[in-house]
Amino acid sequence: MRPVQYFTLEYLEYCKQLTIEQRLEFLESFRLLQGKKQSGKTKLISLRIDQDVLNAFKIKAQSNGVKYQSKIKELISAWLEE
Repeated sequence: MRPVQYFTLEYLEYCKQLTIEQRLEFLESFRLLQGKKQSGKTKLISLRIDQDVLNAFKIKAQSNGVKYQSKIKELISAWLEE
């Protein structure tokens, strides 16, 4: 169940001042954000990657403070959006 969002009168007045382009940009950004939601289900796959490449990827991910599998999923998602 999604929560109900309440808007203040001030916010609604502000929104009335937005141009058509700003409204369209907001709607497109919102659509893209909604599309990024994961179904919550993941699928275990087997992927062959050169050991040196995988080790370097893991080291770089760790140095950037991210989990390497999460980074792989992020890169795949970004590529699909191109």
